[in-house]
Amino acid sequence: MGETAKTLGQLALTARRGKDPVIAGLALDSRQVRDGYLFAALPGTRVHGGEFIQYALRMGAAAILTDAEGAGIAESELAASDAALVVVEDPRQALACAAALWFGGQPDTMVAVTGTNGKTSVSTFVRQIWTELGHTAVNLGTTGVEGAWTAPLAHTTPDPITLHRCLAEAAAAGVTHAAMEASSHGLEQRRLDGVHLKAAGFTNFTQDHLDYHATFEAYFAAKAALFRRVLPPDGVAVINMDDAKGAEMRAIAAARGQAILTVGRGPCDLSLINQRFDATGQELLFAWRGKPHQARLNLIGGFQAENILLASGLVIASGGDPEPVFETLPHLSTVRGRMQLAATRDNGATVFVDYAHTPDAVSTALRALRPHVMGRLVAIVGAGGDRDATKRPLMGQAAAANADIVFVTDDNPRSEDPAVIRAAVMQGAPEAIEVGDRAEAILRGVDALEPGDALLICGKGHESGQIVGDRVLPFDDVEQASIAVAALEGRGA
Repeated sequence: MGETAKTLGQLALTARRGKDPVIAGLALDSRQVRDGYLFAALPGTRVHGGEFIQYALRMGAAAILTDAEGAGIAESELAASDAALVVVEDPRQALACAAALWFGGQPDTMVAVTGTNGKTSVSTFVRQIWTELGHTAVNLGTTGVEGAWTAPLAHTTPDPITLHRCLAEAAAAGVTHAAMEASSHGLEQRRLDGVHLKAAGFTNFTQDHLDYHATFEAYFAAKAALFRRVLPPDGVAVINMDDAKGAEMRAIAAARGQAILTVGRGPCDLSLINQRFDATGQELLFAWRGKPHQARLNLIGGFQAENILLASGLVIASGGDPEPVFETLPHLSTVRGRMQLAATRDNGATVFVDYAHTPDAVSTALRALRPHVMGRLVAIVGAGGDRDATKRPLMGQAAAANADIVFVTDDNPRSEDPAVIRAAVMQGAPEAIEVGDRAEAILRGVDALEPGDALLICGKGHESGQIVGDRVLPFDDVEQASIAVAALEGRGA
């Protein structure tokens, strides 16, 4: 480092001061710094990482990467240290590029998908298709790293050090193909910079995360960064044209010179023509560039067809042959916590669990379930604490508009009063039944089921814990549904 510029991707960094250190590792958390590490002091939403430079130096940091504000915060500590100092305008991007170079390896074929809903399903279906085609594949996101190589992840899009370490370890384990979720937080914070994508997909855009993004425009801009910045000009953009923002996202991709592959119900490269639903799945009629195809999906919910076609488009865009891709579709299975069949009562009534945690997702999930159900639809819904409060009554409204019976219960209240959250949800569903205890709500929802009915438990999906205060209590909607059915049917535990 020293006074010599070091190239990180497209970014040249020059240390302002200090000797040329031999870097032994990278760290974002000052508590993880060891002798010889580079510590990245990034601007945060609550506190600037520059506040922790003093601790990183005590832990043996050999170099500090930050912006002018961070350097100013720790000016005196840095002056007393011989650690190299790198000051850049965008330290997040610099860290991402540095992490990509440091860890070195990535699966050869990488794709990413963004959008408010459907990211986990699409990335999982991409991995399943690749696996069916004989590739060693994984998907990364909300459910961790799944597939040929597994690992837990704390965030949908992890920090760049964790992400690039994970990608390098996956590649070293023989993984050749990886599909990842690109969250708006991850994109805005440049966590994906340095990932070499062949294709990127856009699912849809609806209200979410307005506790973090100040406006809808800012939220969309964060999503659009996948095409504006991360996907290279020679990549392929796979766009859902049925969404109101599809045309705008397509224009953004085209402006970068990216090839476009469109998906939707209208005239598109991959066009959904018709669906026929039954109790266990659906039959699809679709066309690839005008040539019709048929496929059986053993998946509940009309929206799953849209997810499947977007996933197929991403596989094709990243080098897959269309005909073999379409032959895999009948073999694809439900994504954990996404319209997952959790239990069945003796009278034939079914219980499903879905991660729907936005108003649009609740509406979409219930509308999608309706054609598979002969009787009534029962919904359990709530809203998370310390998150976008404006969507709470909309959550209740979405459930009330699409279900015959609604139970309002706790989701992850976090630091907020659960009763206050429930009251906000009830504003949108005044006829709903309020049951604070989630396990009791599930039991009562299951108990309400008559022959031909179905229950959809919304909000937590794959999650195995409920966040109450600063504690994570064990709680699994699928498990609770099974327990409720067993108790009501008198089945032995």
